[in-house]
Amino acid sequence: MCGVCERIKMIKDGTNPYFVKELETGYVVIGDNQHFYGYSLFLYKYHDCSELFELGMEERTKFMQEMSIVAQAVANAFKPEKMNYELLGNGISHLHWHLYPRRKGDIGSHGHNGIGPVWCLPMDEIYSDDNRPAPEELEDMRKRLLTELDKLL
Repeated sequence: MCGVCERIKMIKDGTNPYFVKELETGYVVIGDNQHFYGYSLFLYKYHDCSELFELGMEERTKFMQEMSIVAQAVANAFKPEKMNYELLGNGISHLHWHLYPRRKGDIGSHGHNGIGPVWCLPMDEIYSDDNRPAPEELEDMRKRLLTELDKLL
């Protein structure tokens, strides 16, 4: 079972503390690590394809539309200067979007004056356990994002 499928199973079992909301095509979750405050993901519900273009046009359109709504909700909830979107699939072939709220200086001295791409940072820095939100902070983040999603849906 892939990592995204494991997370979805946890959502269905009621054991994923990062889960925010189920939409028609996917699940909204807060990222485990918050180097980029408000980092969230939109996980496609099914593991039946690994490329966006493999979805039928109607499903692809709905998935993209919902991802855009999630991104707007993340922006409304966490007030970044810019949103970055990432759908790679090199490490986990399950379709999922990474939504990175960006602020000047959020990558320190790495990259172009601290505002370069996310991958300017070492992975161990982005995914450090030091970046995990405390339970009360996670709950606050979940509530803020859910409130904004509910306004947009």
